[in-house]
Amino acid sequence: MMLHENEIPVDETLVRSLLEAQCPDWAGLPLAPAGAGTDNTMYRLGEELLVRLPRTAGHSGSLRKEQKWLPRLAPLLTCSVPEPVHTGAPTGAFPLAWSVYRWIEGDVAGPDTVRDWAAFGTDLAAVVRELHGIGLMGATRTGDLSWYRGGGLRACDDWIGRSFRDCRTAAGGAGLDFDTLEQLWRAALALPGSRAPHVWLHGDLKPTNLLVRDGGLHAVIDFGALSVGLPDAEHSTVWDLPHQARQAYWDAAGLDEATWTRARAWAVAVGVSGISYYDGTFPAFVAECRARLRSVLSDAAGRT
Repeated sequence: MMLHENEIPVDETLVRSLLEAQCPDWAGLPLAPAGAGTDNTMYRLGEELLVRLPRTAGHSGSLRKEQKWLPRLAPLLTCSVPEPVHTGAPTGAFPLAWSVYRWIEGDVAGPDTVRDWAAFGTDLAAVVRELHGIGLMGATRTGDLSWYRGGGLRACDDWIGRSFRDCRTAAGGAGLDFDTLEQLWRAALALPGSRAPHVWLHGDLKPTNLLVRDGGLHAVIDFGALSVGLPDAEHSTVWDLPHQARQAYWDAAGLDEATWTRARAWAVAVGVSGISYYDGTFPAFVAECRARLRSVLSDAAGRT
């Protein structure tokens, strides 16, 4: 499934050829699709490895970030995170860098895997607090580490406004109250900007990037959105979780009302922009965005 202009097609034959040329010791291992997100396509390699290939040249920087920074961050985090074990070189058939990682066993966070959502929310808040507490090691909000979600809301107002307009006519937006969602966005824009110091940000802590073992949070994966910036947007993915997880996260993180309001606005922004961009091409992701926006609306109604 192609999602972007200039996307590079990837299949098992291509991946096998890359392995044969650059990782001959692994080339004979079983290879099977292991999912595809908006930025990367994954293949499981044997029992212990994962091959990850960016969809476009614009997404290749995410793998370079992981290769550089995950080995430095991992020893400072108590949860499991991906371990890069090989950096693949560009070729004529696939002109981008690619990566091989250690496979992390676990299931995506969801109603069939999480035993106690309140405990899960508390544990997630602890992971975020731990990541945000790591020194920046000389990193600054520049280049690949300056992703938009670590900045201010106002810088995104123009294109989020266009996304709202798109959503009102998009099939994926049917039935959602975009008037209320836009009011929530505007309410956050009216607040003073955050004065919090810049921190390390995972950038996309949605359930598909949170792995569960024995009913509890075990690993955080996909650091492709790793960046340095303001922490507000980091909290936005709690609207992808049930209410009891969200409340426990709020309590454990000790967030003030203004931070929560800005985080909610980021949840709205990512939801509407996702529907706008992927409507008609990636129905599973549009469904995630719809669920997030419904959660925002339900939560907002309960707090009024």
